[in-house]
Amino acid sequence: MKKIWVTKSLAFTVLSAALLSGCASNTASSDGKLNVVTSFYPMYEFTKQVAGDHANVIALIPPGAEPHDWEPSAKDMKQLKNANVFVYNGIVEGWAEQALKSAENKNRVVVEASKGIELMEGLAEEEHEEDHKKEDKNHKEEAHGDKILDPHVWLTPVLAVQEVEAIVIGLTQADPAHKEDYRKNADAYIGKLKALDESFKTGLTNVKRKEFVTQHAAFGYLAKEYGLTQVPIAGLSPEEEPAPDKMADIIKFAKDNKVQTIFFETLVDPKVANTIAKEVGAKTAVLNPLEGLTDDDKKKNLDYIGVMTNNLEALKKALNE
Repeated sequence: MKKIWVTKSLAFTVLSAALLSGCASNTASSDGKLNVVTSFYPMYEFTKQVAGDHANVIALIPPGAEPHDWEPSAKDMKQLKNANVFVYNGIVEGWAEQALKSAENKNRVVVEASKGIELMEGLAEEEHEEDHKKEDKNHKEEAHGDKILDPHVWLTPVLAVQEVEAIVIGLTQADPAHKEDYRKNADAYIGKLKALDESFKTGLTNVKRKEFVTQHAAFGYLAKEYGLTQVPIAGLSPEEEPAPDKMADIIKFAKDNKVQTIFFETLVDPKVANTIAKEVGAKTAVLNPLEGLTDDDKKKNLDYIGVMTNNLEALKKALNE
């Protein structure tokens, strides 16, 4: 099935050739550590946990930036070119394939952390629905036949374990001398992820309701893993505007099922969630898709485990109302 992810056009053609000229650095940094570049927060966190003290790990997408529409700058491209290892999730980073070609480095190890995971499919973005209706029948069927793949695998601890395993392989390939350390670090972190998974299983098994309403469809894997049903207001893109009839359907669902909490997320304007909550007399709460840490998250010293634990508590509260 064709992979589709909507991104802005990349401006690689305007990058100065001088910025990317010369030989890429294929060795470790001056302190003897690997230079590892990651795409966004979950990849950074997983990689740091595995690398320990053997790598300098950075995330290209800065805190507070929404990763779905982010694009690399010339500085980012230079960092990517000089990286020993690049770790990304896949799909959500629509810029990655072209960036890797433009910042060529034949000795760089590239880790697509979600590779090998069976990805869920969803229908093409609903924001194009009106355009589809204007097309002739054949074109309309073709447009509706397009699929997008859900990239949000990091939001399920079981699948996060698989991403960590992929990172172990990549770091070991780049730095076999520290293979045992990478394995030891990974095992310790995987133990925490498995404990988190058990907490989700225990906490969500006997909830009063199984459906939850959320601003965008980021929690499909989590819902599937723990026997829940995600009812998204918008699609896989957090900036997608739901059609009026979809809004009406969500409002009806919330009223019919006496939903008392509408989830919104960090990094995205919650106005749609607020509108629906006001219409049905519900409250709003955060369900964090972990696409980046906010300033408030950092002040609270939250990390992946901490944010996911908060997500579990928010779900338990909402599903037991």
